[in-house]
Amino acid sequence: MVEVREWSRSDTARFLRVPSPDDDKYSRGVVAVRTGSSMYPGAAVLGTEAAWRAGAGFVRFVGEGRAADAVIARRPETVVAADTGRTRIDAWVIGSGTDAQTRSDDETAALRQILTGSARVVVDAGALDLAAGSTAPFLVTPHAGEFARLRAELQLPPSDDTQRPEAAAEVAATLGGVVLLKGARTLVADTHGGVIEVSSGIGWLATAGSGDVLGGVLGALLAANLDAPLAEAAAAAAWLHGYAGRLAADATGAAEHRGPGHPIVALDIAEALPRAIADLLA
Repeated sequence: MVEVREWSRSDTARFLRVPSPDDDKYSRGVVAVRTGSSMYPGAAVLGTEAAWRAGAGFVRFVGEGRAADAVIARRPETVVAADTGRTRIDAWVIGSGTDAQTRSDDETAALRQILTGSARVVVDAGALDLAAGSTAPFLVTPHAGEFARLRAELQLPPSDDTQRPEAAAEVAATLGGVVLLKGARTLVADTHGGVIEVSSGIGWLATAGSGDVLGGVLGALLAANLDAPLAEAAAAAAWLHGYAGRLAADATGAAEHRGPGHPIVALDIAEALPRAIADLLA
């Protein structure tokens, strides 16, 4: 049996801070986002929006076409370009809103270069197949279906819901990176067998694009906490994402007094992040 640690509000607060007069946009964390596609440009918008609203000091979107146009229209403060330029990068977010089956050779080469660099990398959706063999510090963020495919690609046996902590730890050890297994109770497994459970969210978070928002929050917190263990920074991001969802759905307060909340869309979660952070910092 794997020992599972429950992540808390106070644990999350340790990864948030008010910028001091000595901070600048770089010291607050630089996030580079290479997500979205012509078919799914919204993923790029949601991830970029979330990175900004989770406190990143500088966000660069690397891409072209519909995704780039959508990002700059929504968030004009984003630096949008076809390459990274000479900007320092603390954390990457890649793969959201893309499909490995239609990925070009040039895109594959660019993603592999990111995954063999020195910056932290959040690997989602259409980039999950490239995680094996990565040398950069990275975490993968599969949902249940992607996790099953990932286990098959790693030649690991199928697992069921009763084995989630053990299965997540096994994938983390095999990949050599952190695994954030999304779900009603999100699990974060490190390469040494440690597993953290995060359960701050609600059922209304099960909406299209929620995972894209999580990717941006992960990028921001990983970039702002470079000395923190990757798994702990990821757990803090997952808790913050869930809490922002609760605020957006008006489902906060003690469980016995909490109302059912209401439907939300992914952008609502991103827009609630500043309020969630202010509440935690208070």
